[in-house]
Amino acid sequence: MNFLVTPEISLYELAVSSEQIPVALQASPVTFKSLVSSLIALLIEQQIPAAIWAKMPRGEAWQAEIDRYSEATDLARAVHLFRNQKEDVTEEIVDTQMAEDAIGDGILHEHASVVSVRSLSESQLKRDYFLLIWSEQFCALLVAHRSKSQTRLDAEAGLFDSTEEPTEKKQSLSVLLSLEAQSIRQFLDRLQQLVPDSDSAQAAHWNTLIAQPQPQPNASLLGQLFTKQIQRQEDLWQRATTHRKQAEMSHLLRLQNEELLNAIRLKDEFLNNVGQELRTPLTNMKTALTLLNSPNLKPPQKQRYMDLLVKECDRQSSLITSLLDLVSLDQMAEQTTVQALRLSEVVPGVVSTYQPLAEEKGVRLAYTVPEDLPPVSCLHTWVKQIVINLLHNSIKFTPRSGQVWVRAKQQGDYVQLEFRDTGIGIAPSEIPKIFDRFYRIRQAVEEDSGGAGLGLTIVQQLLLHCGGSISVKSRLSEGSTFNVLLPVYRVQAEIEE
Repeated sequence: MNFLVTPEISLYELAVSSEQIPVALQASPVTFKSLVSSLIALLIEQQIPAAIWAKMPRGEAWQAEIDRYSEATDLARAVHLFRNQKEDVTEEIVDTQMAEDAIGDGILHEHASVVSVRSLSESQLKRDYFLLIWSEQFCALLVAHRSKSQTRLDAEAGLFDSTEEPTEKKQSLSVLLSLEAQSIRQFLDRLQQLVPDSDSAQAAHWNTLIAQPQPQPNASLLGQLFTKQIQRQEDLWQRATTHRKQAEMSHLLRLQNEELLNAIRLKDEFLNNVGQELRTPLTNMKTALTLLNSPNLKPPQKQRYMDLLVKECDRQSSLITSLLDLVSLDQMAEQTTVQALRLSEVVPGVVSTYQPLAEEKGVRLAYTVPEDLPPVSCLHTWVKQIVINLLHNSIKFTPRSGQVWVRAKQQGDYVQLEFRDTGIGIAPSEIPKIFDRFYRIRQAVEEDSGGAGLGLTIVQQLLLHCGGSISVKSRLSEGSTFNVLLPVYRVQAEIEE
C-alpha cells in the first residue's frame, strides 16, 4: 500500500498511512528520547556511515544526541536538522553558504556535516518529531506526534524533560518505528516536498545520499538495537528507582531530623522546668531558715517555719524521686520482660494502705476487683505505682464526706481499672494538660502545693510501655473518673498464631 500524498497531510499521518509500519503506540517523551539514543548509539558502536534527517524538540539534551553522531566525522555522511520557521536562525550549526558550497562540490565539508533545513509548512511539522537513518547496512524511521488536545508546552516549559521518571505519562506521544526501506523512501520523498525553494539544492542532494542499493534488514543489528533499548529502559527504571529511594530516604531523614529537633526542644523545656521546680522549694526553705534566725521570733511562728521546712523538704524529695522514676522508665522497659499479673494481687494491698488516710479525711474508700479476671501484661511494680498515684490523687482532691471507688472489669482484650471520686473535679480546659510534666490543676494549688506534678505523667508513660492507655472524664465540683486499660496477657504461642 502506498502513502496517500496530499498537500495537507502531515508527516506523521503519512507514516501511519503505510501498512508496512506497525500501529503507533502511546509513549512518554523519555521513551522517545531513549529510542533516539539507542539508534544513534548503534551507529557509533558499529561504525556505520549514515545519512540522518531529524527534527528534535528544542533543548540541549536533544541536540546532544545528534551531536554525538555528527562529531564522529568519519561516520556522518550528512545530518539534516529541520527547524520550524519561528526558531532562531542563529542556532544553525553551519550557515547556508557553507552548506551550498558543500553540496555544490557533491560532498559535505569534513567539519560541516550538519545542515539546518527550514520547513516551509510549519503547521505540518510543528507537532511532529522524527529521526530518519539511511545507510548501506540498515535504515530506520522513528516518528513521534503530539496531538492538538495536549497543552502547547515546549521543552523549556517541561514537556520534554529528560529527567522525569519513565512511568510518567503526563505528556504522552504517539510513536511509531519502521525499518522497512520502501516506506522510509516514501517518507523522505514527502519530506522533500516540504523543503522551501531556498533549500532545494539540499533536497536534490538527498537523492545522491540514498542512491545506493536498498538496505536489507540485518538480524544481528536488529538484535543489538533491541538489546540496547532494553538496557536503556532498564537503566531508566534503575535510575527512577534510585531517585525514588533517595527521595524516600530524604523524606525519612527529614522526619527523623524533625523528631530529633523536637526531642531536643522537649529536653530543653524539661530541664528548664526541672530547674524551676527545684528552685521553688529551695527558695522557701532558705526564707524559712532566715526567719528562724530572728531573735524576736515567737514559738508559734517558729513552729510554723519549722513545719514549712519539713513540707518543702518533703516536696523536694518527692520531686527528685519522681524525676528519677521518670528518667529510669525507658531503661527499665528495655531491660524487663513483662509477665502475667492479676490485679487482685495488687489493688487490695494498695487500697488497704490508703484506708487510714481516707478515714482521717472522712472519705469513704471502696474497691471491687473480681478474682476471676484474666491476668494483665504488666510488671507488678508498674501496676502498683499506677494504682498508688491515681488513688492518692483521688483521695487528695476529694473533700470530707466524699467517696472514692476502684473497680475492675474485663473489656475485650483489656482489663479496665476505674478510679472514680466525688472530688473537686477538673475544668474542661485543663483536662488535655493534666498529663504534661509538672502540671498541677489550679483548683489544687491552694489546697496542696506539695505535689511534683509528675504523677500522671509517670502513669501515662508506664501504660505506654506495657501497651495500655488512660482516659479521664471530669466535671467541676462533681468529681473525676480515670479509666485505665491494661492488655490481657497472652502467651507467646498465642501471639505467634
